[in-house]
Amino acid sequence: MIIEAQVLNALRQVIDPELGINIVDLGLVYSVDIEGNQVQVTLTMTTPACPLSGILISDAEAAIWQSVAEVESIQIRLVWEPPWNPNLISEQGKVELGWMDA
Repeated sequence: MIIEAQVLNALRQVIDPELGINIVDLGLVYSVDIEGNQVQVTLTMTTPACPLSGILISDAEAAIWQSVAEVESIQIRLVWEPPWNPNLISEQGKVELGWMDA
């Protein structure tokens, strides 16, 4: 049985190359939905003009395939609403960016 924590841990392996922190702590992952052995991840980019969206999407899918043995299918949905903003960054992400002390 797949649990959300497994998928989120896999997605923490995907690092935004511009900011150097993972896409979960950056707040790009909006939701993880699991039905049986099927995973759907809804995510966004920091801006619709992000040239790395294709890379981050394929890296996210690859991370899930590699880390979650029970998965049978993965769908990554890229959305623009609600738009990403810096308030979505986790406390850990803010520490990594130097915005707050550990």
